[in-house]
Amino acid sequence: MRIPWILFVLSLSATGLCAASPYFEWSPLARQAYEKVIQLRFDEARSLLQRLEATEPDNDIRLLVENYLDFFTVFIDEDAAVFERLESNKDRRLDRLRKSDPASPWHLYLQADIRLQWALARLKFEEYATAFFEVNKAFKLLRRNAERFPDFMPTYKDLGILHAMVGTIPDNYQWTVRWLSSLEGTIDQGQAELERVIRYAETHEFIFEEETYVLYAYLLLHLGRDDRQAWEMVRKSRLHPGTNPLACFILANVALRTGRNDEAIRLLEQRPSGRSFHPFPYLDFMLGLAKLQRLDADADLPFQRFLDDFKGRNFIKEAYQKLGWHYLLQGDEPRYRECMRLCRERGYTVVENDQSALREAEGNRLPHPQLLQARLLFDGGYYQRADQILRQLPAISLRDRYDQLEHTYRSGRILQQLNRPLEALQFYEKTIAEGEDDPWYFACRAALESGHIYEAMGDRSKARDLFEKCLSIKPKEHRTGLHQAAKAGLGRVK
Repeated sequence: MRIPWILFVLSLSATGLCAASPYFEWSPLARQAYEKVIQLRFDEARSLLQRLEATEPDNDIRLLVENYLDFFTVFIDEDAAVFERLESNKDRRLDRLRKSDPASPWHLYLQADIRLQWALARLKFEEYATAFFEVNKAFKLLRRNAERFPDFMPTYKDLGILHAMVGTIPDNYQWTVRWLSSLEGTIDQGQAELERVIRYAETHEFIFEEETYVLYAYLLLHLGRDDRQAWEMVRKSRLHPGTNPLACFILANVALRTGRNDEAIRLLEQRPSGRSFHPFPYLDFMLGLAKLQRLDADADLPFQRFLDDFKGRNFIKEAYQKLGWHYLLQGDEPRYRECMRLCRERGYTVVENDQSALREAEGNRLPHPQLLQARLLFDGGYYQRADQILRQLPAISLRDRYDQLEHTYRSGRILQQLNRPLEALQFYEKTIAEGEDDPWYFACRAALESGHIYEAMGDRSKARDLFEKCLSIKPKEHRTGLHQAAKAGLGRVK
């Protein structure tokens, strides 16, 4: 009886002495947990992560999946208390990852990706400096990983976006970025890296395939001026908007930004819902916006649901602004003014659209109803309807310089989309000449779109001049996005 007992004790000792080392494996359970997170089935994801920790305690891929869960929770809900509670998880995960296997390409990649996710989350709460340094640390880790493991594709998914975004920073700020960080890159470099990952994903199993397609589509949309390809990119991905609210958000967002308003409404009205999904009130905001851009009589209902359900920080002011526009176009000026009062009192001004909404509310200037209709229809891709409204608008109804400049600008925008670029350029030239010293964004956007027209015509010199003109105009609203697009344009026509 003594020999078996001794063997048992020795076996316990051996187990302690030869404890399993941390490793990285996308096991079936890890993949399933990741998929549940991406589908916003958070309760199911938590249950799977608990099983993963119990059955594969040394599989450090779990740390990344857990971080995805925290990131989406914070990013969707924008709850400061939840952000503060979950933030400590980041340091715990990074501490463990530093002790993981340095011979694995996942060792540095997971540390970088976790930092990037938290940097994005910090932007929601205006922690800009901390976010910047998180991005810089992530960039250094990714660069080291690319040097050590040049064929490890996840690295280039992240590096591609970082290189492209750095490439949009105006030249007069580039020196500051270089002085404060190691960040560098160009739009072409970032696009090439993402294209490399996509080519790899087409012939290999790749856990981040859908994510890469989405990132590339957004790069094309915002920096590449290729709406059609951006839409095709998300359409040919394996995203399933009928069963995944996050996939619905992505496709509907790209549809809205590429003039496919009816498709956006269809996607959002057919989105999955129920207790098994984490609440995503912003989808109601998007549906309200799409319906408003079609001038639907019931556009107020999704906006009201968003305002009732959302407990976060961003888009609240814009939601009241858009709800006010709806009431104004329905002939209800008192309710418009009530929405403007609520716009002043509620929400934050972190994002540019909320800042713009607040300026309108504080300016106490009633939008011109027909110009507003034309603007909304244009944004929805209903160019013929928008053109008809402007053509029927009596010049005498334009109350002041603002109305006159907006009319000139919107005429150019509509003509550009109706494939009448030479006529559009005439209206843009007038907009720039008459409005470049004003605080409004019309002249800046007119210069940007003129650059796009000349770029499409193959006149790179003229395009450069207009993109530089855009950068020289400093409107109080939408400046960041317009200048970023102009910098991207300069990169294409250099």
